[in-house]
Amino acid sequence: MQTRNPFIDDLTKVANGAMGALTGMKDEMEARVRDQIAKILDGMDIPRRDEFDAVKAMAAKAREENEELKKQIAELQAKLGSSSPEA
Repeated sequence: MQTRNPFIDDLTKVANGAMGALTGMKDEMEARVRDQIAKILDGMDIPRRDEFDAVKAMAAKAREENEELKKQIAELQAKLGSSSPEA
């Protein structure tokens, strides 16, 4: 967009150049921050989501089995208690 005033045209060019440079700097900073976060996370012992879900499912199943075993033990104890000879 050209105007009759070359000074305004020059200012427009400078502003456009500055915005382009700032956009480039922003993109570069975002990339560096992402890289740093990735390095930090790689150094941590954090399980992946699928690993977490698998362990969570195993724990839920173990709790269910534990409850079932408690019921069976209680039933066996009740049978042993009722079948003992009375004096």
